[in-house]
Amino acid sequence: MAITDWPADERPREKLLARGAAALSDAELLAIFLRVGMRGQSAVDLARTLLARFGTLTRMCGADAHEFAAVPGMGLAKYAQLQAVMELSRRALAETLTEQPLFDSPQVVRDWLRLRLGHLPHETFCVLLLDARHRLIDAVDLFRGTLTQTSVYPREVVKLALARNAAAVILAHNHPSGAAEPSTADEMLTRALKEALDLVDVRVLDHFVVPTHGRPVSFAERGLL
Repeated sequence: MAITDWPADERPREKLLARGAAALSDAELLAIFLRVGMRGQSAVDLARTLLARFGTLTRMCGADAHEFAAVPGMGLAKYAQLQAVMELSRRALAETLTEQPLFDSPQVVRDWLRLRLGHLPHETFCVLLLDARHRLIDAVDLFRGTLTQTSVYPREVVKLALARNAAAVILAHNHPSGAAEPSTADEMLTRALKEALDLVDVRVLDHFVVPTHGRPVSFAERGLL
């Protein structure tokens, strides 16, 4: 049955307008993005097929062009649209980070880190550079590694902080393996970076581990700084 034949209060678009986006399931939200289905499948059916294929929204959004376009009913145009939506979300959150102190919006920081790092298949170390009021100056992906490790050089982090006149930094890296817990190596690296940055009067406010799924873990909240 086509979505237009559904009761009005069950159609995704009408449901969103009446009850807000949070009331919709993942498949319903994705159906609004897709707009139309294909022969024998409504947009909601096609959205469910996509989610079943990739398992999670994170994996779907992180799929490469070939993998995404290989799904029947999809193509490079839909892939481009999806990537545009993802980038708009990142930029909107980044604007929020530049407009207010980061510690006034910790959930926004977590959401932004998940969008930036959570879908990557390789490990990436990111430095958020902050001014004296803890507003975002810039975010730099400084090191990139394999699935399991990244070589991070404290001197490069120090040079970056000084070059951008940062008063403080928030560190972050992802765990593509899916592990959310900081490793012993993560703790040792954080101590080394904190000691190096202390010498140039740059504070390390936090270090986040961003798993592929789930909530980024804060070193500060764990008492590891």
